[in-house]
Amino acid sequence: MKIIIAGAGAVGTHLAKLLSKEKQDIVLMDDSEDKLVALDANYDLMTVCTSPTSIAGLKDAGVANADLFIAVTPDESRNMTACMLASNLGAKKTVARIDNFEYLQPIHQEFFKKLGVDSLIYPEMLAAKEIVSSIKMSWIRQWWEFCGGALILIGVKIRQTATILDIPLSELGKQNIPFHIVAIKRGNETIIPRGDDTIKLYDIVYFTTTQKYIPYIRKVVGKEHYADVRNVMIMGGSRIAVRTAQYAPEYMKMKIVENDAARCVRLTELLDDKTMVINGDGRDVDLLVEEGLKDTEAFVALTGSSETNILACLAAKRMGVRKTVAEVENIDYIGMAESLDIGTVINKKLIAASHIYQMMLNADVSNVKCLTFANADVAEFKVKEGSAITKRKVKDLGLPKGTTIGGLIRNGEGIVVTGDTQIQPKDHVVVFCLSMMIKKIEKFFN
Repeated sequence: MKIIIAGAGAVGTHLAKLLSKEKQDIVLMDDSEDKLVALDANYDLMTVCTSPTSIAGLKDAGVANADLFIAVTPDESRNMTACMLASNLGAKKTVARIDNFEYLQPIHQEFFKKLGVDSLIYPEMLAAKEIVSSIKMSWIRQWWEFCGGALILIGVKIRQTATILDIPLSELGKQNIPFHIVAIKRGNETIIPRGDDTIKLYDIVYFTTTQKYIPYIRKVVGKEHYADVRNVMIMGGSRIAVRTAQYAPEYMKMKIVENDAARCVRLTELLDDKTMVINGDGRDVDLLVEEGLKDTEAFVALTGSSETNILACLAAKRMGVRKTVAEVENIDYIGMAESLDIGTVINKKLIAASHIYQMMLNADVSNVKCLTFANADVAEFKVKEGSAITKRKVKDLGLPKGTTIGGLIRNGEGIVVTGDTQIQPKDHVVVFCLSMMIKKIEKFFN
């Protein structure tokens, strides 16, 4: 595929690095030469120093032959304009990063397609949805639903209270367990497990299961004593904070601590009465305690500083808060945050890249996600008639090493997959693999 990325900022650069590893034909364009120099020398891609809204510049970048044009500059209007121009100059598909939630309403979708903008991506909204999923339960690190919740992925940090420690997975399998362990993060290593692997203390383990067996998993990981989340404190009144408060379930009480008085006024206009807005410095622990930090089950740090967010979550944990979430935009800090036992890490770049990456796949894929801590990806494929995945039982498919099928949804019902499972056309199949292996899996579904 020929892919042109307009904007060498954080999202564009990360996406270009990601895709260049797959040997795609990548062109990264930006009007700042300084941003492009290092990338041109160190990665297998071409850079073009030009404005994304220049017709001549787009022609020079080869937009007429582009399979995918992605505009991810910081300026929403520029992204929209670049996509309109690229589409009219021959790009087959366009994606624009936006900041206006109104554009995402379904009634506007056809309008933007007529203009030449095929897809819109709003990283702050995606991040907020991920935060809300992760704070629904204090004992999980990650929560993701497939087909409206028919199948669930949960990531859990294993403590001493777990009853599944040091038991080979093949032994667990003989007990007819109602879950599938699809990935294990151990230190800096990500394991797609086999039967002889075991779960160790402090592993982050990713399970797939159905809704009714979530209490069972909670029991075997020894976290029944963790309090349910009812009170949430958010540090920083960013756009992600606003969306998080809006998407949170009705039963959750939200408090947002924001240092800027003018921003606080704006927050009170944007949010309803279930969210309390507090004008103050979220780094002031005494203020947070005064505002009820010790009675809070979840603390979410969403300032513009990754370091501040990590330190704030550490302070909250010291005060007894079970669930902490930190926005960490510096990818190099994600591993450090995990080693410091920050509960959930949110990174807009990885979230945006997951959604854009989905658009590159030829198979019918409805979900792609990068597991933030683990060097692994998960994708939901819809099975076509006659595809290779339907020809044999799962154990005989010869899936590449480093991949596993975590579960499937058939006629709206979630099913945990075993080696003897026979996948059928129209099934939705959830596949886990080490990072950048999704393209190798794709051929089984075509």
